[in-house]
Amino acid sequence: MFTQKKLIAEFEKQDFTQIIFPHPKTDWAEYLQETQATFVNIINAVRKQQKCLVIAYNVDAVKKHFKEFHNLEFIEYETNDTWARDCSALTIIENGEKKLLDFHFNGWGNKFAHTKDNNMSKALSSYYNYPMQSIDFVLEGGGVESNGDGIILTTTNCMHNPNRNPHLNAQTITKKLQNYFGAKEILYLNHGYLAGDDTDSHIDTLARFIAKDTIMYVKCHDKTDEHYEALNAMEQELKKLAQEHNFSLIALPMSSKVTFEGERLPATYANFLFVNGAVLVPTYNVPTDTEALAIFKQTFPQREIIPIDCSILIRQHGSLHCITMHYH
Repeated sequence: MFTQKKLIAEFEKQDFTQIIFPHPKTDWAEYLQETQATFVNIINAVRKQQKCLVIAYNVDAVKKHFKEFHNLEFIEYETNDTWARDCSALTIIENGEKKLLDFHFNGWGNKFAHTKDNNMSKALSSYYNYPMQSIDFVLEGGGVESNGDGIILTTTNCMHNPNRNPHLNAQTITKKLQNYFGAKEILYLNHGYLAGDDTDSHIDTLARFIAKDTIMYVKCHDKTDEHYEALNAMEQELKKLAQEHNFSLIALPMSSKVTFEGERLPATYANFLFVNGAVLVPTYNVPTDTEALAIFKQTFPQREIIPIDCSILIRQHGSLHCITMHYH
């Protein structure tokens, strides 16, 4: 019998959002209080729209950050870090039934400690309402974008990187992705990067499906910016894909330069978050924030646009989408 399956798109109706709360043993330790305040702000914005599941290193300690618990659920588990997007399970529909796929997480190519993060979904599997399948294939949630209609968008730099699945060639990786997600097509971008990025160019920092036929992407106008060449080449690739697949494209500005301790950080407005009825948009206290928010308001007239200050998050080279995972 032919199996019908798809990776549910983020813009489709959600059940809840999952977040891992930062604790003293994470890389956030140096500015933990400020980071926790940012996470509380994000959790409160999410739970106005839908349920939020907080993975807590210590439930009692984390609960103290909240006056009441409407739309909040807590589950205790200590992680290595807080990048829920990349170590959480992905929701697919297979033959009309929802199912969770738990891929192997190796710390973005063994760059960072990851054992606890990799084991998280399995440890929490009894919490979820759907069956979970463990898959012996390295993949992070931030590395794939679904249009909910059989197309997956990703980058060659991440997906074909020898630090992920070195024993598999490009053709085999593509076939496996098609099989896991029931995809008709896997579309690869060969260009596009952000300075300071640890993920080998995750797609969720560069280009995102906002509808089955529409992609939002980062565009760089400044020819003196180090990103100009790569992002311009990516834009040309996207225009070609748009022509072939009848996609619409919406450009987001490249963020004004954001630095910390002399290092340029991978600040991007493409790292926004869908929740039911709203879009949460990362901001960085820079001039381009205003332009980005205006584009979101114009693009999503039916959704509330909620700016979220992510200037603390970006210090650890990730942003709003990276610290969350949607479940359907």
